[in-house]
Amino acid sequence: MTKRAWWVLAVVGVVLICTIAAQQPVPGGSTKSGGFTQPDPIDFSDHAGWQSMFDGVSLKGWDGSNRVWRAEQGAIVGESTPERPAGTTYIIWEGGEQANFELKAEVKLEGTGTNSGIQYRSARTAQPQGGPAPNPQFAKWNLKGYQADMDYANRYTGQLYEQGTGRGIIAWRGQVVRTEQGKRPRLLGVVGDSDALREFVKPGDWNQMHIIARGNTVIHLVNGHLMSVFIDDDPSMALARGVIGLQIEGQGSVKVSYRNLWIKILT
Repeated sequence: MTKRAWWVLAVVGVVLICTIAAQQPVPGGSTKSGGFTQPDPIDFSDHAGWQSMFDGVSLKGWDGSNRVWRAEQGAIVGESTPERPAGTTYIIWEGGEQANFELKAEVKLEGTGTNSGIQYRSARTAQPQGGPAPNPQFAKWNLKGYQADMDYANRYTGQLYEQGTGRGIIAWRGQVVRTEQGKRPRLLGVVGDSDALREFVKPGDWNQMHIIARGNTVIHLVNGHLMSVFIDDDPSMALARGVIGLQIEGQGSVKVSYRNLWIKILT
């Protein structure tokens, strides 16, 4: 074999060794590829720097009707029946009005007609616009504002719905949407097909919901998948801060459960 052939084989060997080394796992479960490092895997249970919103045994720190809401088996549970209908009502976290934050929760809906969601940057209102009429018995807990929507049928889960303001659904599942004053909401791009994204949601089971609110941009993730992004550049409507609440809505026998509620306040 000539010296040139040996040199070629040596170079090929070095390249193969470097390629294999670059693909080996690195701490945290990431891998290297082409000299770049992948981010660490999703850890929904990482709560370093987060504040618990629920003590797991009582509704201390929450304001809602005890006819609808209770603490049960480590979860905040809301229930509505034909005999005791709740209509559309909320339980409100008493942690103050929040502007920039991240929120994590596990959510389970039971009952085919069940609708729910996490209200944020919201305000109490006597007469919300649009949507199902609230139960007058629970008027003191009416809210309007942004909602990370969720429903048992997975028609709306993950979208940005604005409750009680008249704007309704703004960023549908799979969409990146911007609003500007005096203009209709505009689609900027898509993050996936709505029907494909719904397959990541588990009806009747626990689902992980993650909300990120920074400035005029809000992001909804469900079970580690990006569902919608909303950029609210309409100064006449944009909600800079507000309360956080949990919703129950639906006809017939309806049950919603929330557990592992955590919030990280951002500056």
